Amino acid sequence: MYSKRIKIFIIICLLMLLVCILRLAQMQLFTHSSVQEEIEKLKNIEAKSQLLLTNRGKILDRNGRVLAIDRPTFWLNIDYKLSQYWDPNYQECRYIMASRESEPQKAKEQTSLEIQNKVEEIKMIMEMCEHFGFEIPEIQAEIEQINKKIWDLRYYLAWKNKTLTQSFEEAVPDPNERLLLAYNFRIPDMKQSYSLFELKTDTDVFTAQFEFMDIEGIKVISKGKRFYPYNSTAAQTIGWVGGIPKGTTLFEEDPLKCYMIDEVCGRDGIEYVCEPILRGRRGEENSDIDRELISRTDPLDGGDVILTIDIELQKRIEKYMDSFELDTDDDPNMAVVVIEVESGDILSMVSLPNYDNNRARYDWDDLADKKKYPDKPLINRAIYTNYPPGSVVKPLILVAGMEEKLVTSDYIISCPAQDPKEGWPRCWIWKQDHSCHDYKWGNKNNAHNAIKGSCNAYFSALGDMLDSSSLQRWLYSFGYGHKILASPSFPDYPEVSRDMRQSPGIISSTSPERTDLTLEEMPPILPRDKKRFGIGQSTLRVTPLQAANAMAALARGGLYMNPRLFKELVQISDKTPLNISQHTLDTVYEGMYAVVNERDGTAYKEFSSNLNSFKQQDVKIYGKTGSTEDPEHAWFGGFAIDSSGRKIAFAVVVEGGQHGSRDAAPLIKDILQYTIEAGYIGKSLH
Repeated sequence: MYSKRIKIFIIICLLMLLVCILRLAQMQLFTHSSVQEEIEKLKNIEAKSQLLLTNRGKILDRNGRVLAIDRPTFWLNIDYKLSQYWDPNYQECRYIMASRESEPQKAKEQTSLEIQNKVEEIKMIMEMCEHFGFEIPEIQAEIEQINKKIWDLRYYLAWKNKTLTQSFEEAVPDPNERLLLAYNFRIPDMKQSYSLFELKTDTDVFTAQFEFMDIEGIKVISKGKRFYPYNSTAAQTIGWVGGIPKGTTLFEEDPLKCYMIDEVCGRDGIEYVCEPILRGRRGEENSDIDRELISRTDPLDGGDVILTIDIELQKRIEKYMDSFELDTDDDPNMAVVVIEVESGDILSMVSLPNYDNNRARYDWDDLADKKKYPDKPLINRAIYTNYPPGSVVKPLILVAGMEEKLVTSDYIISCPAQDPKEGWPRCWIWKQDHSCHDYKWGNKNNAHNAIKGSCNAYFSALGDMLDSSSLQRWLYSFGYGHKILASPSFPDYPEVSRDMRQSPGIISSTSPERTDLTLEEMPPILPRDKKRFGIGQSTLRVTPLQAANAMAALARGGLYMNPRLFKELVQISDKTPLNISQHTLDTVYEGMYAVVNERDGTAYKEFSSNLNSFKQQDVKIYGKTGSTEDPEHAWFGGFAIDSSGRKIAFAVVVEGGQHGSRDAAPLIKDILQYTIEAGYIGKSLH
């Protein structure tokens, strides 16, 4: 009887063993079985994702010199999975969840012990950080800031996911439920590590790797830090990078390109405009619970941006202008633009005062404080600040008057040797010494002499003679009244449009409400203002870039084209003929040449000692001085040409300067010499 039972038991065991063997064989040999798939799913659920960092693209000048680059640095990082234990919100959520367990008291005790151990571990880490020169409150503040940023984002997204029609408090009255909703909202930022401080020396890097090697959640990582080799040179043009502004939606649909909490983005200048090109794309590695690699996406570095700026020329000009002594109590604010006429390339675009791009991210609050920095160094005066152009507009007014058949080159507009009628500008020569070029030249105040002597009486009368619409049309055709610096387009992001912060200026009696008006949409120039527009006053406003580019259009023989700042991203714009007769151009050229090269020219005194040197270097200079009142500014604009046809256009403005000849012309005299020595025009004698 027992033998029979034993046999039955053995048979049953063998059958069960056979079933297990068959099942094991199925799991091992048939990899596409449902069981194998379930195993893979379980392994993938526990998969670990690691993001691979990328580098931001470089900004280069026209000659390939690096203006902005990511430089490798080493940082001590803490994982959010560890830092979250310091967050009271996280702790509260854990206690709430424990209280809802089947054995709440036991769950609470376990949770409390876990949190206490992690908090003690974080305290120990803070103490260890003192060896690197940091105080415990500093490290604590960094950890709290990391936790706050991530928790605030989770809280916001939880509210957004719940409702958009009412506040979170109204939608979820129970504060504990609000906390849990935020706690259960998972975001990629929670899987990352965040920087506590930079390790400055090789010794610090080695020490940190040794000290923290056994602490999970603390690591030394290498990442790129934006570096500007030329510091403050071309600061406003290049721009800077900083923290991600609230509400940023760029790249939000791309999980590997969207912004993480501790990343940076372009905040101004080229860094901002070219963000879609400069920003790289992170890579990603996904591994399963066995640390087997599931998938990998390689990181993609950002693209490079090449500018038309010659940074060495820019640096030399900035250094010179910054040290130039003027008859003012304070260092004046200034701007200068130099353009290569044939290509429209901007070779130099200076705005002073400036700032150090390597410090902008940290000093921004101070730099933006008008009380600490009333001169507003963050503003790019060359393209953003509006100035009355003063007498540098007079060559354009002469073009308009001659092309509208109101005057000829020999037409005389007398300059009375007396005070003008009310509402008309005063002759500045008569104001100074009761003499006037009109009489010195034998009552021949024609176009040539009016430009040469910058006669306000001539050009105010000519401005008044012009029809308002014709005057406005000619100013617009030379680039006044609208934005002229083209921004790049982005094929991968056609919906993105980013513009350099530039002003369109004003060519109407009232300020337009929009900055993108066409000529037909412009408010008019009122008849009473035309005479003041004729001398670059009243409400007429331009930027130094617009003034320089208008001179470039004259230098091209009346061909207009927008200036170019991007070497490859924006193609050379089409040249638009302004249909100016050669006779008109010759008249304007002769007057502007006389300003610099003939006695009684308003800039002759400043240039006279250098004219022979410029001649030896095969350079002819055509210029126009300018000065304004209320506010007072000094201008000098024009162009230079050599015998091979190469041409450089320029404009400089000195805020607070009283005379274009004394306060602005000397700057251009030396800046032109720098462009010769840089090889853009003439032949250098050095």
